[in-house]
Amino acid sequence: MAAAEIRTTSDQKKLIWAIGLGVVAIVAMWWTFFGFGSSSKPPSRSNATVPSASPTPSPGRNQKSSQTNEPVIDLSLATPVDSRISLPAVPDPRRNIFAYYEKPLPSPSPLPSPTPTPTPPLLLASISPANVFAKTEDFSLEARGDKFTPAVSIVIDGRPFPTRYISPQQLSATVPAAVIANPGQRQIVVKSSDNTLYSLPVSLSVAAPPTPNFTFIGIMVKPRNIGDTAFLQNKASKEILGIQRGDLLDGRFRVTSISDRELVVVDTNLKIKHTLQRTSEGDKGPYPIGRPTPKAVQSEDDEP
Repeated sequence: MAAAEIRTTSDQKKLIWAIGLGVVAIVAMWWTFFGFGSSSKPPSRSNATVPSASPTPSPGRNQKSSQTNEPVIDLSLATPVDSRISLPAVPDPRRNIFAYYEKPLPSPSPLPSPTPTPTPPLLLASISPANVFAKTEDFSLEARGDKFTPAVSIVIDGRPFPTRYISPQQLSATVPAAVIANPGQRQIVVKSSDNTLYSLPVSLSVAAPPTPNFTFIGIMVKPRNIGDTAFLQNKASKEILGIQRGDLLDGRFRVTSISDRELVVVDTNLKIKHTLQRTSEGDKGPYPIGRPTPKAVQSEDDEP
């Protein structure tokens, strides 16, 4: 009976302790999440030194603000913070043997703007003739243009020639044959002796003259001055012709002289003389130089 009572008493104590712990847990949770109706937080403690003499509150302040325990910070005890940051020492990188310095290319300098060429005081529009053959005789050259004066002259390759003033638009000069002895271009201008009046250049074309297309290969001498016969071979058709003095080749070359070594022809259009030298191959050809024997001459005299 006594053991049953003791067991009942211990059970009751355990039950009371369990109820008490539950109440404490509920209160702690309620205080944690909801609190007990006071919005003021408990003052946080600070390690800063609070001066012994508290400042006297001003009479106009509220009683509630004077009773708040706000911490007072003494700025005289503040320590400055060093904001300088020291970077760690980094070793220099090793040199790359494949890297080398390239000198930059110089920037091209701007080209200067060309100076405009001034307009010449004189105008040389054309010349007549503009084309001539080399080795021809003296000829008259006319220059046409504008603003010509009696003080200007026709200049060929830097050499002035006596010039006849016809009008402000026309000049004339005689060009000697020596100026056009060889083919090529001749530069012609009109200018004064002091170079104050000048014109732009105009070209005179000097072409090579046509030549006979034949080769002198042999000669046959006839008796009693009947007339020697020269044998020519056409370079194109290889045809062999026999000609005498006064004959005409290709309709323009007149035979004027025949000898053992050369043949002379004259261009009837240009009045240019051409000399054909006899080639050594003519001695081997079908028409060698031949002279009649005295017997043959006697036989010709016996003919009726």
